[in-house]
Amino acid sequence: MIQVSDAYIERWLKRFEEAPLLVFWESTKACPLACRHCRAEAIRDPLPGELSLDEGKQLIRQVGDFGEPKPTLIITGGDPLTRKDLFELVEYAREEGIPVGVAPAASPNLTVEKLRMLRSLGVKAISISLDGATAEVHENLRQVEGNFDETLRAISYAVNEDFMVQVNTVVWRRNVEQLPYIAALLKRMGVKIWEVFFLIVTGRAVAELDITPSEYEEVLQFLTEVSRYGIQVRTVEAPFFRRIKLERYNGAKFTGHLYKTLVKELRILLGEPYKEFDPRFIPTRDGLGIIFVAYDGTVYPSGFMPYPLGNIRRKSLVEIYRTHPLLVKMRQAEFKGKCGECEYRRVCGGSRARAFTRYGDPLESDPACTYLPRGSIPSWGN
Repeated sequence: MIQVSDAYIERWLKRFEEAPLLVFWESTKACPLACRHCRAEAIRDPLPGELSLDEGKQLIRQVGDFGEPKPTLIITGGDPLTRKDLFELVEYAREEGIPVGVAPAASPNLTVEKLRMLRSLGVKAISISLDGATAEVHENLRQVEGNFDETLRAISYAVNEDFMVQVNTVVWRRNVEQLPYIAALLKRMGVKIWEVFFLIVTGRAVAELDITPSEYEEVLQFLTEVSRYGIQVRTVEAPFFRRIKLERYNGAKFTGHLYKTLVKELRILLGEPYKEFDPRFIPTRDGLGIIFVAYDGTVYPSGFMPYPLGNIRRKSLVEIYRTHPLLVKMRQAEFKGKCGECEYRRVCGGSRARAFTRYGDPLESDPACTYLPRGSIPSWGN
């Protein structure tokens, strides 16, 4: 049986007091897509004030200043492939010993030649977004005709070029029932990591795209089952996935209608699961183990939480991460409402971005979580 100990979780939490695991850099706002949910509100051309090549290198050095083990730099956007200096930046990061992942848009910019160049420069991980199992659903969100096929080609190219491919999927009203079909599609394509995003009403995203809190719960319960098919499932802005994992680890049985419907479809598509349930996770959340640097150097707890903490043009990323009062409170789980009372507050802590966009207070409770705290402290064992 796969096990995760309390000591394992505490080691991660201790590490995150000093340094993030991931630094996300929104290298540009420019992007050929016009997605309905885009937190960046990406546009066709770069905005004035974008970090220059030299400033990008300065950011890379600041990432290195966190010390060993060095955080991974995720270069995102917009579409980072619209930056003419992307390859030079990646090469510089390699020289500085900084691991790099790239999150390009699935567009004609993403060619086999560019993927091979990134691979030759030491990039091992790439993430590509797929938001439906059919063109109709995916393109309704992405707003570009033909992008579904473009996305499948990009995923195939990346798998064939031996990248660690992560497919990102945002859960929204139109694709909930397609989730088993997306999982099956990824399995057939050889994708090993599925990062499932839950909507934050920021940027172009609107509440009408979102699902209900009870649906959140049952979708997350379903995702525990997907891991039994050899796909590593991660979530973004749904840290209560860890609480659900712990509940299952401790013997809980899930019985909701949506959960059972999704699992039934998954079984039809992929047969009986062949792996045991995987309870492992890394306890990151907004400002804890992750930090986000915008196109102009402004630092935020995450890309989904527009709460500015400072700017790397005036203060080092290390100082901002380690000393900003809000980040210190978030890392110490000093939350309000039921999140502050919850026995899972350190391993979960709720979405700080969702609390901020709903209530204007990043320390408030996550309105998408249906759990009522019970007060006892759960344990993974010794």
